[in-house]
Order: sequence, then structure tokens, then C-alpha cells
Amino acid sequence: MSHAVDVIRAKRDGRRLSDAQVDWVVDAYTRGLVADEQMAALAMAIYLNGMDDAETARWTRAMVRSGTTLSLDVGRPTVDKHSTGGVGDKITLPLAPLVAACGAAVPQLSGRGLGHTGGTLDKLESVPGWRARLSEDEVTAQLRDVGAVVCAATEGLAPADRKLYALRDVTGTVESVPLIASSIMSKKIAEGARALVLDVKVGSGAFMKTEERARELARALVSIGVDHGLEVSALLTDMSVPLGRAVGNAVEVAESVDVLRGGGPADVVELTVALAAEMLSRAGITADPAAVLASGEAYETWARMIRAQGGDPEAPLPEGAHRHVVEAAEDGVLTGLDAYAVGVAAWRLGAGRARKEDPVQAGAGVLCLAKPGDEVRRGQPLLELRTDTPDAVAGALEALEGAYGIGGSAPARPPLVIDTIRG
Repeated sequence: MSHAVDVIRAKRDGRRLSDAQVDWVVDAYTRGLVADEQMAALAMAIYLNGMDDAETARWTRAMVRSGTTLSLDVGRPTVDKHSTGGVGDKITLPLAPLVAACGAAVPQLSGRGLGHTGGTLDKLESVPGWRARLSEDEVTAQLRDVGAVVCAATEGLAPADRKLYALRDVTGTVESVPLIASSIMSKKIAEGARALVLDVKVGSGAFMKTEERARELARALVSIGVDHGLEVSALLTDMSVPLGRAVGNAVEVAESVDVLRGGGPADVVELTVALAAEMLSRAGITADPAAVLASGEAYETWARMIRAQGGDPEAPLPEGAHRHVVEAAEDGVLTGLDAYAVGVAAWRLGAGRARKEDPVQAGAGVLCLAKPGDEVRRGQPLLELRTDTPDAVAGALEALEGAYGIGGSAPARPPLVIDTIRG
């Protein structure tokens, strides 16, 4: 394994890795020829010294080549979306059927939640009968017939990323922009869509807390996409306040269905339509997503998508057996509602997990009954906590201490869509 030591030393000393070094180390690690402790050392060296655009693109390409790629010849332009994760971020649920209803094929290979950010698969598994695991043939058939699929990634896609992510998670190297960007893009490129729109969150509830870091990640993602021949854009979007009013699993599905039926919170509708418009533009489709959403066609596509994966779109959704209401202590205006704190509260109530193998409660979560800028009265419900484990409420309330305030007026918030970066 002397070759591995040479690669580690090169990056430790701030040198650029050659294409041959990148190809070798990713392949060797995937096949077990490079030990975890050696890859951990290399990941830390990358975290500390970074990689340039060309290195990052090559690293991504090597991870794509570590497994199979899907061939999505389904008779429609293919376009995907990826979010870097946030609190109440259920946008995939209304977005995929909306874009499909506009004529595209949307292959959403999604993940599960970890920590304070929710997972799309966890949310959809609250729908009775719905299944996340599909074969490649099932994915292709559903894209052809329905136009949208949301499912777990198949085992053969970018196995190097799956192995490396688990290692980064326990070695303090998750926050490296080149490693984040290559992790996201290797899976998306292997998935086979020809166009991609990225929703890069910024704020307390996001992975990237500052706009500067979010822009750095967005530019890295777009650069990799361009290098691989994708039509790619990244939207910087605000995650200082929870998105919508529902944070959890079944509660977010219910809110998404409201949006698909022509209602729902204004911010969820706004972001769904903005991302849909960008996806359709990148896919070369001329359609008005707001009009299609209002027509009911997107809801019909949602119902077909859920049924195709064994789910019942009309079945009642699970609800937490125990509820606790947080009330306003005084009259005034809600001045803020910290997204991270609400996400942690939902997690502690059972909506999220601390480890990948932990179960989640379908009915657990938080309903935000007031949002910043709303006038409230003393005794008015602000938050509703739902859980099947009443003992979890105390920990959730602890997470919410200082998460909101009531005053004379609320400070101005940034726009929901802060900027768009196109390749």
C-alpha cells in the first residue's frame, strides 16, 4: 500500500493529485485495497488543503466509474433536482409530479434523513403500502409510464461514494466542499439524467450556514455538472426559517398533497414553481408550471406515482398519538423561528434518526402554526408537537428554547430564492 501513502503525502503537502492518482485511489479504496485509516487520512488532507475544479471533477468521475450508470431512454427529456437538505424541505414531493405533468421524466433517487434534516424516503414511507426499493427495470418502466419516480438508489450506483461517505461521517470530514460536491454529483451523474437543478440551502437549518459557503458549494456543483456535459443550474435558497408549516414525515406528505391540490403554504408553492421552471428550462420544455399545478394534473401524476410503487394515495396518513401545544406568552409579532431548532425538535420527537439504522416515527413532527411576521395573541398556539413517545416532548421543548421571539415587528427576511447560478 505504499502507493496510498504517496497519494496521502501529496495532498498533505498541498499538491494537486494527478488524474492517475485520483483514479487509482478511488478504485483501490472501493475494492478494499486501500485501508479505511488511509482513506481517512486522505479525506482529512483534502478537507484541510482542498481540491481544484479539475481534481474535483476527476474525483467525481472516478466515483461514477466505481459502479454502474442508468440508461434512461424513456421517450421524454430527463431532468433531476437535488437539495442539500433543510427543515421542512418536502419540495421533491410536489415537484417531481409537477415537472412530470409538464412533459419531463424525473428520476429522483433519494435518501433518508440523518440528524435535523429530513429524508424524502422516510416521508414517503408514511404513505401506506409505498415502497422505496425498485429495480432498474422498474425505475425505467415507471419513468416511461408515469414520468416520475422517487426511490432509493440502487446498490450499483457510485459504491465508492457510499463507502466514503460513511467514513467521512465518523472522521470529521463531511464539511469539505470538494467531497460534498463530488458525493452529490457522482450519484446524480450515475443516475443518468441529462439535466440537473440543485437547490443549495443557506441558513441556520442548512448544511451551509453562510451565503459565502453556499455559493462556493453551488459553483463547485455546477462546475462538475458542466464538466460531465449536463445542463445544470443551482438555486441558492433561504433556510433560516422552516419551509412551509409542517416538519416531519406524514405531516410533510399531507402538506405536499395540499400544494398539489392547489393550496398549501405560499413559500412551498413559490419554491416548487421556481424549481420546476428552472428544471423545464434546462430540459428544453416550454410549459407554465404554475398553470399546470393549478389545473390538478400534477396531483393526478402524484397519485399515479404513489400507486405505481404500491402506495395508496387516498389512505389516511399516520398521526402522532400524543400532542403538545406551545402557546404565545404575550401579544405581539413573531420575530423569528429558527429552522435548526425546529429540525432538532422534530428529530427528538421521533421524526429523524441519530444513526442510519435507527427507525423513525411516521406521525412525529412539528407543525408551525405561526411564522415570522405573523401577529399573535397571548395563549395563541405557535407550535404543535406530535409524537408516539410522550417522554420525548421534554427534549423537543429544550431544543426550542430561544428558537422564537415575540416583539413589536419582525426583521426583514431574505428572499426565498436568493440567486441562481447557471452552467
